[in-house]
Amino acid sequence: MKETLRTALWNSRERRARAPWRLLAAGVAYVLVTLVLSLAVFAVAASAGIDPTAFGEFTLLVVGSLLSVPATGVTLWMVARYVDRRFLTDYGLRVDREWWLDFGFGLGLGAVLQSGIALVGLLAGWYTVEALFVADGSFLVGLALAGVLFLSVGIVEELLARGWLLTNLAEGLGRFGTRTAVGLAVFVSSSLFGIAHLANPGASAVSAVVISLAGVFLALGYVLTGELGIPIGVHVTWNFFQGPVFGLGVSGIQLPVALVALEPAGPGWATGGGFGPEAGLLGLLAVVVGTVATISWVRRRHGTAEIHRLIVEPQLRHETEA
Repeated sequence: MKETLRTALWNSRERRARAPWRLLAAGVAYVLVTLVLSLAVFAVAASAGIDPTAFGEFTLLVVGSLLSVPATGVTLWMVARYVDRRFLTDYGLRVDREWWLDFGFGLGLGAVLQSGIALVGLLAGWYTVEALFVADGSFLVGLALAGVLFLSVGIVEELLARGWLLTNLAEGLGRFGTRTAVGLAVFVSSSLFGIAHLANPGASAVSAVVISLAGVFLALGYVLTGELGIPIGVHVTWNFFQGPVFGLGVSGIQLPVALVALEPAGPGWATGGGFGPEAGLLGLLAVVVGTVATISWVRRRHGTAEIHRLIVEPQLRHETEA
């Protein structure tokens, strides 16, 4: 009985806990690190006589997102070293020239996809231009803050949803074979990605499904390259062009800054209404186009578009320390 319990909890060959327990431990660690960091920041602010409630909602959103970057980095470093028993770079962060090329492609793709949504919406009469250079205060400051916000969001969400979660799920399901394991990992991580956005204002079953499909699109960039360059790049500019550039809702969140403020005038099933394109046909079409573009990019650069070995063949610490 004792040995059976040990086997259920511990993988002796890999010298680490089994996937479900690693996922649980990482989740608890993330909550604790985030809580400690938040309390530390509030304590410092209080000692300096700063009242956080005096700042606007947008500024607090930016600060919170920015703080999530070190919280995620510290947590994943701890989890990689002591729980997953691997290296932090295994979460899609082997940053080199190839990584930056993919990142640049991702940035361009996200911008093009959102520009396409705006153009198609305008031509179809589904959007109207309400104003230009909209800002609650300085336009340039607002744009810069939005850039910090979405860079932080892109890094954190891709590290957690793709780099960490998808990787661990694929490893835990490895007994089913590479293709099945990775396919299930993509499905589960993308579904959770969509479900998590149900907490956003104006979310619906439709928005959850489209965001889940967007999760599959983002996951492809990771699965086919073994790196997070493409998904982080796409995630950053997808949100940035959707909100601060075109003034559309970003998963239900309306920002106080926009270069061109577009107003949905067409049917909700097409535009997604106030939630943003992810709740409508335009968002779905962009996801499909982005998926095709990602596969084409990888195939052109590497001659093939197959599951990258790094997704299912981790280099565990004990293998290099032996």
